[in-house]
Amino acid sequence: LEFCAEHNFDAIDPTGYYFPGYPEVPSDEFINSFKKKAFLLGLDISGTGIRNDFAHPYEKKRQADLELTKKWVEIAAKLGSPNLRIFSGKAETEGYTRPQVMASMVEHIKTCCEIGAKHGVVIALQNHNDFLKTADEVNELFKKVDSEWLGLNLDIGSYRQKNPYEEIEKNIRHAVTWQIKENVWIDGKEQPTDFTKLFKIIKKAGYRGYLPLETLGAGDPYQKVPKLLAEVRKSLQKI
Repeated sequence: LEFCAEHNFDAIDPTGYYFPGYPEVPSDEFINSFKKKAFLLGLDISGTGIRNDFAHPYEKKRQADLELTKKWVEIAAKLGSPNLRIFSGKAETEGYTRPQVMASMVEHIKTCCEIGAKHGVVIALQNHNDFLKTADEVNELFKKVDSEWLGLNLDIGSYRQKNPYEEIEKNIRHAVTWQIKENVWIDGKEQPTDFTKLFKIIKKAGYRGYLPLETLGAGDPYQKVPKLLAEVRKSLQKI
Protein backbone atom coordinates (compact mmCIF):
# COMPACT_ATOMS: atom_id res chain seq x y z
CA LEU A 1 0.00 0.00 0.00
CA GLU A 2 2.75 2.43 0.93
CA PHE A 3 4.72 1.58 -2.22
CA CYS A 4 1.67 2.20 -4.44
CA ALA A 5 0.95 5.50 -2.74
CA GLU A 6 4.58 6.56 -3.02
CA HIS A 7 4.49 6.02 -6.78
CA ASN A 8 1.12 7.73 -7.17
CA PHE A 9 -0.92 4.72 -8.29
CA ASP A 10 -4.68 5.22 -8.20
CA ALA A 11 -5.50 1.72 -6.96
CA ILE A 12 -4.11 -1.60 -5.77
CA ASP A 13 -5.06 -5.20 -6.61
CA PRO A 14 -4.33 -7.13 -3.38
CA THR A 15 -4.28 -10.71 -4.67
CA GLY A 16 -5.86 -13.24 -2.32
CA TYR A 17 -3.05 -15.78 -2.36
CA TYR A 18 -0.61 -13.24 -0.92
CA PHE A 19 -2.78 -12.66 2.13
CA PRO A 20 -1.52 -14.32 5.33
CA GLY A 21 -2.91 -17.83 5.76
CA TYR A 22 -4.31 -18.27 2.23
CA PRO A 23 -6.41 -20.22 1.21
CA GLU A 24 -8.03 -19.53 4.58
CA VAL A 25 -9.77 -16.17 4.53
CA PRO A 26 -8.32 -13.21 6.45
CA SER A 27 -10.03 -11.99 9.61
CA ASP A 28 -12.42 -9.06 9.59
CA GLU A 29 -9.87 -7.20 11.70
CA PHE A 30 -7.19 -7.66 9.02
CA ILE A 31 -9.55 -6.66 6.19
CA ASN A 32 -10.78 -3.56 7.99
CA SER A 33 -7.24 -2.48 8.84
CA PHE A 34 -6.20 -2.96 5.20
CA LYS A 35 -9.21 -1.00 3.90
CA LYS A 36 -8.59 1.83 6.33
CA LYS A 37 -4.93 2.15 5.34
CA ALA A 38 -5.81 2.07 1.62
CA PHE A 39 -8.40 4.79 2.16
CA LEU A 40 -6.04 7.02 4.12
CA LEU A 41 -3.40 6.62 1.41
CA GLY A 42 -5.89 7.55 -1.32
CA LEU A 43 -5.92 4.12 -2.96
CA ASP A 44 -8.93 2.32 -4.39
CA ILE A 45 -9.04 -1.47 -4.28
CA SER A 46 -9.45 -2.45 -7.93
CA GLY A 47 -9.74 -6.23 -7.55
CA THR A 48 -8.46 -9.38 -5.88
CA GLY A 49 -7.97 -12.96 -7.00
CA ILE A 50 -7.60 -16.61 -6.08
CA ARG A 51 -6.08 -19.81 -7.47
CA ASN A 52 -8.55 -22.39 -8.76
CA ASP A 53 -8.76 -25.13 -11.38
CA PHE A 54 -12.15 -25.85 -12.91
CA ALA A 55 -10.52 -28.18 -15.45
CA HIS A 56 -9.31 -30.58 -12.77
CA PRO A 57 -10.36 -34.19 -13.51
CA TYR A 58 -11.61 -34.82 -9.96
CA GLU A 59 -15.07 -33.51 -9.13
CA LYS A 60 -14.20 -33.27 -5.43
CA LYS A 61 -11.32 -30.88 -6.23
CA ARG A 62 -13.52 -28.74 -8.47
CA GLN A 63 -16.17 -28.54 -5.77
CA ALA A 64 -13.53 -27.53 -3.24
CA ASP A 65 -12.44 -24.74 -5.58
CA LEU A 66 -16.06 -23.68 -5.96
CA GLU A 67 -16.30 -23.38 -2.18
CA LEU A 68 -13.03 -21.45 -2.18
CA THR A 69 -14.48 -19.05 -4.74
CA LYS A 70 -17.60 -18.55 -2.64
CA LYS A 71 -15.54 -17.67 0.45
CA TRP A 72 -13.38 -15.22 -1.46
CA VAL A 73 -16.32 -13.56 -3.18
CA GLU A 74 -17.46 -12.68 0.31
CA ILE A 75 -13.97 -11.39 1.15
CA ALA A 76 -13.94 -9.31 -2.06
CA ALA A 77 -17.23 -7.74 -0.99
CA LYS A 78 -15.83 -6.97 2.47
CA LEU A 79 -12.72 -5.42 0.91
CA GLY A 80 -14.85 -3.30 -1.38
CA SER A 81 -13.30 -5.04 -4.39
CA PRO A 82 -15.56 -4.82 -7.46
CA ASN A 83 -14.30 -8.11 -8.88
CA LEU A 84 -12.76 -11.45 -7.98
CA ARG A 85 -10.22 -12.88 -10.43
CA ILE A 86 -10.42 -16.61 -11.16
CA PHE A 87 -8.82 -19.00 -13.67
CA SER A 88 -10.46 -21.47 -16.02
CA GLY A 89 -8.09 -24.35 -15.30
CA LYS A 90 -5.02 -26.17 -16.49
CA ALA A 91 -4.84 -27.34 -20.09
CA GLU A 92 -4.01 -30.97 -19.33
CA THR A 93 -7.29 -32.83 -18.75
CA GLU A 94 -6.32 -36.46 -19.20
CA GLY A 95 -9.23 -38.82 -19.68
CA TYR A 96 -11.74 -36.18 -20.77
CA THR A 97 -12.51 -34.51 -24.07
CA ARG A 98 -12.30 -30.74 -24.38
CA PRO A 99 -16.11 -30.40 -24.84
CA GLN A 100 -16.65 -32.39 -21.63
CA VAL A 101 -14.28 -30.16 -19.69
CA MET A 102 -15.81 -27.03 -21.20
CA ALA A 103 -19.33 -28.12 -20.23
CA SER A 104 -18.30 -28.76 -16.63
CA MET A 105 -16.32 -25.54 -16.46
CA VAL A 106 -19.24 -23.49 -17.78
CA GLU A 107 -21.51 -24.83 -15.03
CA HIS A 108 -18.98 -24.04 -12.32
CA ILE A 109 -18.44 -20.51 -13.62
CA LYS A 110 -22.20 -19.97 -13.87
CA THR A 111 -22.43 -20.86 -10.19
CA CYS A 112 -19.58 -18.44 -9.43
CA CYS A 113 -21.49 -15.69 -11.24
CA GLU A 114 -24.64 -16.43 -9.24
CA ILE A 115 -22.60 -16.12 -6.03
CA GLY A 116 -20.98 -12.93 -7.31
CA ALA A 117 -24.37 -11.40 -8.11
CA LYS A 118 -25.54 -11.97 -4.52
CA HIS A 119 -22.59 -9.99 -3.19
CA GLY A 120 -22.18 -7.39 -5.96
CA VAL A 121 -18.84 -8.83 -7.10
CA VAL A 122 -18.09 -9.42 -10.78
CA ILE A 123 -16.29 -12.69 -11.55
CA ALA A 124 -13.21 -11.70 -13.58
CA LEU A 125 -12.03 -14.73 -15.54
CA GLN A 126 -8.37 -14.48 -16.53
CA ASN A 127 -7.13 -15.79 -19.87
CA HIS A 128 -3.93 -17.47 -18.72
CA ASN A 129 -2.64 -19.60 -21.61
CA ASP A 130 -4.10 -22.64 -19.86
CA PHE A 131 -7.42 -24.19 -20.89
CA LEU A 132 -8.17 -20.87 -22.59
CA LYS A 133 -5.36 -20.07 -25.00
CA THR A 134 -7.00 -17.98 -27.72
CA ALA A 135 -9.46 -15.12 -28.00
CA ASP A 136 -11.94 -17.39 -29.78
CA GLU A 137 -11.85 -19.85 -26.87
CA VAL A 138 -12.47 -17.01 -24.42
CA ASN A 139 -15.42 -15.77 -26.47
CA GLU A 140 -16.82 -19.30 -26.67
CA LEU A 141 -16.83 -19.65 -22.90
CA PHE A 142 -18.40 -16.23 -22.36
CA LYS A 143 -21.16 -17.09 -24.80
CA LYS A 144 -21.88 -20.38 -23.02
CA VAL A 145 -21.86 -18.88 -19.52
CA ASP A 146 -24.00 -15.93 -20.65
CA SER A 147 -23.93 -13.94 -17.41
CA GLU A 148 -23.74 -10.19 -16.86
CA TRP A 149 -21.70 -10.97 -13.74
CA LEU A 150 -18.86 -12.49 -15.75
CA GLY A 151 -16.08 -10.23 -16.99
CA LEU A 152 -12.58 -10.75 -18.35
CA ASN A 153 -9.33 -10.08 -16.55
CA LEU A 154 -7.54 -9.48 -19.84
CA ASP A 155 -3.96 -10.76 -19.53
CA ILE A 156 -2.02 -9.34 -22.47
CA GLY A 157 0.93 -11.69 -21.93
CA SER A 158 -1.08 -14.90 -22.23
CA TYR A 159 -2.04 -14.74 -25.92
CA ARG A 160 0.70 -16.91 -27.40
CA GLN A 161 -0.90 -18.64 -30.37
CA LYS A 162 -1.73 -15.63 -32.56
CA ASN A 163 -1.04 -11.89 -32.84
CA PRO A 164 -1.68 -10.62 -29.28
CA TYR A 165 -2.94 -7.19 -30.32
CA GLU A 166 -5.51 -8.75 -32.63
CA GLU A 167 -6.50 -11.18 -29.88
CA ILE A 168 -6.97 -8.29 -27.45
CA GLU A 169 -9.30 -6.56 -29.92
CA LYS A 170 -11.38 -9.74 -30.14
CA ASN A 171 -11.79 -9.97 -26.36
CA ILE A 172 -11.78 -6.38 -25.20
CA ARG A 173 -15.56 -6.09 -25.01
CA HIS A 174 -15.47 -8.51 -22.07
CA ALA A 175 -12.66 -6.71 -20.19
CA VAL A 176 -13.44 -5.47 -16.68
CA THR A 177 -9.82 -5.39 -15.51
CA TRP A 178 -6.38 -6.19 -16.93
CA GLN A 179 -2.90 -7.47 -16.40
CA ILE A 180 -0.64 -5.12 -18.31
CA LYS A 181 2.78 -6.75 -18.64
CA GLU A 182 6.20 -5.70 -19.92
CA ASN A 183 6.16 -8.34 -22.66
CA VAL A 184 3.81 -10.03 -25.12
CA TRP A 185 4.38 -13.12 -27.29
CA ILE A 186 4.71 -12.73 -31.07
CA ASP A 187 5.62 -15.67 -33.34
CA GLY A 188 6.60 -17.76 -30.35
CA LYS A 189 8.97 -15.15 -28.93
CA GLU A 190 8.63 -12.84 -25.94
CA GLN A 191 8.89 -9.22 -27.07
CA PRO A 192 8.50 -5.84 -25.34
CA THR A 193 4.93 -4.59 -25.27
CA ASP A 194 4.11 -1.73 -27.63
CA PHE A 195 2.25 0.28 -25.03
CA THR A 196 1.27 3.07 -27.41
CA LYS A 197 -0.35 0.55 -29.75
CA LEU A 198 -2.02 -1.22 -26.83
CA PHE A 199 -3.47 1.93 -25.29
CA LYS A 200 -4.83 3.10 -28.63
CA ILE A 201 -6.75 -0.19 -28.85
CA ILE A 202 -8.03 0.26 -25.30
CA LYS A 203 -9.03 3.88 -25.86
CA LYS A 204 -10.82 3.05 -29.11
CA ALA A 205 -12.85 0.38 -27.33
CA GLY A 206 -14.05 2.89 -24.74
CA TYR A 207 -12.70 1.02 -21.73
CA ARG A 208 -12.74 3.29 -18.65
CA GLY A 209 -11.59 1.05 -15.78
CA TYR A 210 -8.25 0.48 -14.12
CA LEU A 211 -5.19 -0.90 -15.91
CA PRO A 212 -3.29 -2.98 -13.33
CA LEU A 213 0.39 -3.56 -14.02
CA GLU A 214 2.15 -6.88 -13.42
CA THR A 215 5.86 -7.59 -13.69
CA LEU A 216 7.21 -11.11 -14.13
CA GLY A 217 10.56 -12.88 -14.23
CA ALA A 218 13.83 -12.19 -12.46
CA GLY A 219 14.61 -8.97 -10.70
CA ASP A 220 13.43 -6.86 -7.80
CA PRO A 221 9.80 -5.78 -8.29
CA TYR A 222 10.45 -2.65 -6.21
CA GLN A 223 12.79 -1.61 -9.01
CA LYS A 224 10.92 -3.14 -11.97
CA VAL A 225 7.48 -1.70 -11.21
CA PRO A 226 8.53 1.99 -11.25
CA LYS A 227 10.32 1.43 -14.55
CA LEU A 228 7.22 -0.21 -16.06
CA LEU A 229 5.02 2.54 -14.67
CA ALA A 230 7.21 5.21 -16.26
CA GLU A 231 6.96 3.49 -19.65
CA VAL A 232 3.21 3.20 -19.32
CA ARG A 233 2.75 6.86 -18.35
CA LYS A 234 4.96 8.00 -21.22
CA SER A 235 2.88 6.02 -23.73
CA LEU A 236 -0.41 7.26 -22.27
CA GLN A 237 0.70 10.81 -22.93
CA LYS A 238 1.00 10.01 -26.66
CA ILE A 239 -2.62 9.02 -27.21
